[in-house]
Amino acid sequence: MLHLALRMAAHRITALLAVACAVLGGAALITTTGVLAESGLRSQLPPGRLGGADVVVAAEQEFHPSGDLPIALPERATVPARLVDRLAALPGVTAAVGDIGFPAALLDGRGRPVPVAQDPATAGHGWSSTRLLSGARVEGRAPSGAKTVAVDAAAADSAGLAVGDRVRVVAGGRPAAAYRVSALVDAPGADGGVWFADGTAAALAGRGAGGEGPRAGTVDLVGLRAADGAGERVADAVRAEVAGTGLRVTTGADRGEAVAPGVGSARSLLILLAGSLGGIVLLITGFVVAGALGVTIAGQRRDLALMRAVGATPRQIRRLAAAQSTVVAALALVPGVAVGYLLAGHFRELLADRDVLPSELPLTVSPLPALATLLLVAAAVQLSARCAAWRTSRMPATEAVAESRSEPRTPSRARTTAGLLLILGACALSVVPLLSRTVLGASVTSVAGIVAAIGLAMSGPALVRSAGEAVVRRLRPGVAAPTWLALSNVRAYALRLSGVVSPLAMGVVFVLTYTLTQTTVLAATSDDTRTGTLAQYELTAPALGGLPDGTLSAVRDVPGVRAAAPAGTTTVVWEYDELGEPAVESASAMILAPDARGVVDLGVTDGGLDRLTGAAVAVSAEAARTRDAGIGQRVRLVLGDGARVDARVVAVYDRGLGFGPVVLSRELAAGHTTTGLDQRALVRTDGTREAGRALAALAADRPGLAVASTAPDATGADAPPEVWVNLAVVVVLLGYLLLSIANKLVAATAQRRAEIAALRLVGTTPRQVRAMMRREAAVIAAAALVSGLLLSAVPLALLGQGFLGHPWPAGPPWLLPAVAATVALTSYLTIELPTRHALRTPPADALRTG
Repeated sequence: MLHLALRMAAHRITALLAVACAVLGGAALITTTGVLAESGLRSQLPPGRLGGADVVVAAEQEFHPSGDLPIALPERATVPARLVDRLAALPGVTAAVGDIGFPAALLDGRGRPVPVAQDPATAGHGWSSTRLLSGARVEGRAPSGAKTVAVDAAAADSAGLAVGDRVRVVAGGRPAAAYRVSALVDAPGADGGVWFADGTAAALAGRGAGGEGPRAGTVDLVGLRAADGAGERVADAVRAEVAGTGLRVTTGADRGEAVAPGVGSARSLLILLAGSLGGIVLLITGFVVAGALGVTIAGQRRDLALMRAVGATPRQIRRLAAAQSTVVAALALVPGVAVGYLLAGHFRELLADRDVLPSELPLTVSPLPALATLLLVAAAVQLSARCAAWRTSRMPATEAVAESRSEPRTPSRARTTAGLLLILGACALSVVPLLSRTVLGASVTSVAGIVAAIGLAMSGPALVRSAGEAVVRRLRPGVAAPTWLALSNVRAYALRLSGVVSPLAMGVVFVLTYTLTQTTVLAATSDDTRTGTLAQYELTAPALGGLPDGTLSAVRDVPGVRAAAPAGTTTVVWEYDELGEPAVESASAMILAPDARGVVDLGVTDGGLDRLTGAAVAVSAEAARTRDAGIGQRVRLVLGDGARVDARVVAVYDRGLGFGPVVLSRELAAGHTTTGLDQRALVRTDGTREAGRALAALAADRPGLAVASTAPDATGADAPPEVWVNLAVVVVLLGYLLLSIANKLVAATAQRRAEIAALRLVGTTPRQVRAMMRREAAVIAAAALVSGLLLSAVPLALLGQGFLGHPWPAGPPWLLPAVAATVALTSYLTIELPTRHALRTPPADALRTG
């Protein structure tokens, strides 16, 4: 069977190249998705500043919903400081260090911040934390007083500092103060930082045992050093000591997760990204591979029918079709998998460049994605090949031979019905954005478009045949011969034509729905944010880790300032009941004070932001409606550090797309963020230039402050990183679709050599043949564009109505002309070039070999 399959494949190289390209591209995309998923599950961060610790004890930084993947909690959860002494007393422990991180930054001679760590929000530490560094070299002495610090050697070099120099430091949100540099610390692999005397660090971070702050008497984590050979024994003893407390004990490669919770949460992002890509990649890959195999098997119907005539059983026919397809797929799988691994690396670089992933998070490379790709693609190829050969294999031998040069007179009624039902189902799915004005609701639009395109592929032959018959009946008697021939081919070979129209239409649907969904959601979000932001300016201090104390009062004293209020962002997990079952959602949440109503207008429809005090929240109207969270109701939230709270709803607002589903009061979030500082201040002025210049002068006078306009950037530079990621995904998937479609069209045209030769033998000139084929190309392009637009119209119209209030989406005006030009050019080139090549072959030779 294998020998026969190879012999048949040798005579159909052009058609099988389409299968090879489809398999190669599909294997690359599936492998890429698999690498991302595996990296999200197994990738390990480097230990960084914990490289010298053998055992690390930290709080749990994940929320584990029942029956679902864990949700990362990006705010640092704390550990009781008294645990340090208990763990230090365990046998085999040579050092126990309670590590804390807090905002800290150096200032140069001009008052500008000097970078000392990748994240200024946690750059400050106590001196004892240097014992957790690996291979650290210290020049000087440990800080011993309230006004001495040790500085990272690289930062000191860039600032021109040496031991004994004085430097101004902004730490813990306090005003800049002068410190003497007592030591320089060079720790390869660590993130750098500023080290204070332990007592000074605890006071600056609000962690002192006698303090009154919400995090007093706590540390971020406990790092332990063990005697030689005692690491595992110490780890087991620590696990026994902290059993039942909810604390997590990590060793070896797992230590990197405790360095920075926000960085570790990137792994969850990879899992979500792989999950969202996986569905669309599998759908498109299966569709393209099945289409390519359908064209290939259709070109071999005569060979298969003759084999039936000489005694081959239906099962042998299907095995033969599957065998030759598997051979071609096997040849394409190896380079496809290799390209997939390379593509995953480039995609990770894109995510890192857009700050979606931390640069230090590596990809996990193993054979598992390749194995999964092999199984999925092999199954798809086997199933598609057997389905394509099913009709020929089941027919009586004489009928199979008779039908080998023509198509079935009547398209399958079951297939047509199933396709129409899928299109109707896609229309029903399109209603979701009207019911749910959320990102999740909008994502259904692209899914509905793809489902409709699959429905078109199934019902296409019947629709094309009906349309062809209607057009042919209305042709005038004097119509040109090439036109009559082209339209007659449309009617007689509806299955062949729909096989090339459907993937082109799918490309149109995919580009329009996927791209315009992103742009429409972005436009609706920007409109909510722009309309709801009353402040013209925002003040931030990114190099300081947060706004220093006294910034807000100084801003309010600036002439022309009408209102100023602090604002921040954190992450919450909302626990609620859905249809009687527990459900959770992780979402970004704003942190606002009662005076925020002077700088933002959330579109409050019930209650008021002036009540946003204590354990209170405001929720979007969508969340209030779907989760029974109206005014006065209590909601269960898990804050960004894992703390569970029960909060009362005091306001319901309309602009949830721009401001998120929930807003926390400042008091509720206090003590549950990593820094405890305000992230930014929103400022509304009287609108005069003088007020803007006075605000800029204040920012220039205070180290590390930056003032910016809240107006959106018209160039799109401030678009969320996920927009660029989605754009990259669209480009890659579109490239795969176009390449596969082009190969399919070339293969379908090349298989018509015998038809072209027969036309030439009855007197048709090469010019007339080219004219006929060009008209067919025009019909294919027009049919693909019209059907693609029709299938996209309903989902996009409902999306626009639900998100923008009018039945059309938002997007670049050049998108539709670009799509139309691409479809027309692809149809023309992939039909014109094979036709010219076929015309170079003498008709008799073409009939003998075709």
